Amino acid sequence: MLLTQLEWLDELLERYRSELGKDFTGYRNHVYRVINFCHLLMDADARQLHILCIAGAFHDLGIWTAGTFDYLAPSRLLAEAYLKEIDQPQWAAEVLPMIELHHKISTAAHPSSLVEAFRRADWIDVSLGMLSFGLSRQDRRRVFAAFPDAGFHLRLVQLSARQLLTRPWNPLPMLRL
Repeated sequence: MLLTQLEWLDELLERYRSELGKDFTGYRNHVYRVINFCHLLMDADARQLHILCIAGAFHDLGIWTAGTFDYLAPSRLLAEAYLKEIDQPQWAAEVLPMIELHHKISTAAHPSSLVEAFRRADWIDVSLGMLSFGLSRQDRRRVFAAFPDAGFHLRLVQLSARQLLTRPWNPLPMLRL
């Protein structure tokens, strides 16, 4: 079953509509795809789903709010402030590593299964489903069909190219080994 309406997520993303501008739909759909892939990988319970919504909303948001492709720290700060706002600072133990490690190339060694599932889900989306981590082609296609790209991957290519031209010594600052 696809998760098509997540109230927590939609409310959070709506707060940043102006910062996301024309990228709002693409980013929203990316986050929904990541959360759906994560849910398919681990069948998240209600608490985990709430945490996924928070990590999902903030994981790349620093690109737009801080205007940088070195966005992990600004994204973490936004998430941390939000967790304090909703009086759930204990969730930082999962949310912040999910943001910090979502571009890790190798397995994220972390006690919470959410961290690794989120990393895998983001890689499935960024690779346009070429990486599957065991998800069926049918499941991947279903998620991509429900949440169209809306220019998100093109935007990532544009941002990567700009980063390469302006900071060739640090072309992909968000990658972790």
